[in-house]
Amino acid sequence: MLGNHKLGACLPTFGSCADRYCLTGYGRGGKTIEEMLDLAAQVEGLDGLELVSNWHVNDDNIDYMKRLFTEKNLEVCMIVPDLWTQEKWGRGSLASTDPKIRKEAVQEVKRSMDWAQEIGCKYVDVWPGQDGYDYPFQADFQDAWKWLRDGIAECSGHNKNVKLLVEYKLKEPRTHCFINSAAKTILLLQGLSNVGALLDIGHSMAAGENIAEAAALLSDYSMLDYLHLNDNYRLWDDDMMFASVNIPEALELVYWIRRLNYGGWLTLDIFPYREDKLPAARNCFAWLETMFEAVEKTGLERINSIIQTADATQSSKLVREMLTT
Repeated sequence: MLGNHKLGACLPTFGSCADRYCLTGYGRGGKTIEEMLDLAAQVEGLDGLELVSNWHVNDDNIDYMKRLFTEKNLEVCMIVPDLWTQEKWGRGSLASTDPKIRKEAVQEVKRSMDWAQEIGCKYVDVWPGQDGYDYPFQADFQDAWKWLRDGIAECSGHNKNVKLLVEYKLKEPRTHCFINSAAKTILLLQGLSNVGALLDIGHSMAAGENIAEAAALLSDYSMLDYLHLNDNYRLWDDDMMFASVNIPEALELVYWIRRLNYGGWLTLDIFPYREDKLPAARNCFAWLETMFEAVEKTGLERINSIIQTADATQSSKLVREMLTT
């Protein structure tokens, strides 16, 4: 029922899932890349995994990683340049006030694009998590916007075989991230080529967006290229299992995925800290399949007819019927 969609997961889904209280993680996952891939390969229907540059792939191991993924019959669906864990990015990467740091950030993205091409991956995701501010009078908003756009523009032209995506987030690690909404992502990328957006639904919810509306808006501007699936309570990016909290919103998103003819990756970005990794991933995909089946069984035409009534009681009844019949 998932059609032509490919199912992915971020590699840390199958790792130890450390947090700032337990730096070694809570166990129940792999400690090495090989162990994490062994777990991932046991998830039925999983097509690919996301990697972080220098954490998982670099100049020294890329040939080994290609062989490893081939052996596991998995694709690399995304490479994410690490622009957030190193000390030098603490006051910004692409939008740093230091031109040397901005140049290093651009080079990190370009290296990731080259690794992506070499390993057969179509996408590199720029998540500028350190590009923002924490206090009033800490940022020159005009300069920061120009530096971000200039950096993205330069990177997007580096390798036409790899598409550059931008992932937005309201906050964390900064209290305010510059690229914090679907609308600002569209504004940032307007007029650039070889670019698109990654919609992380947890980031969207934590930013106060309706995830289906964000997907529709990005699609209207031909920028909906990739989806991260997770869940949270809208207060923080908790990276919980998909559809574990906001079931009606997740169901609405699946309807819009079908209505928009979105054909990209559906990738888990979850951190099952205390859960066993395999059932956590399998449960997410089971929810996803259940929702696709509900949409197909109900039919796009009938769902759209309910939407057109703008009647909340009918909408609520529709959700109940879709999930129980």
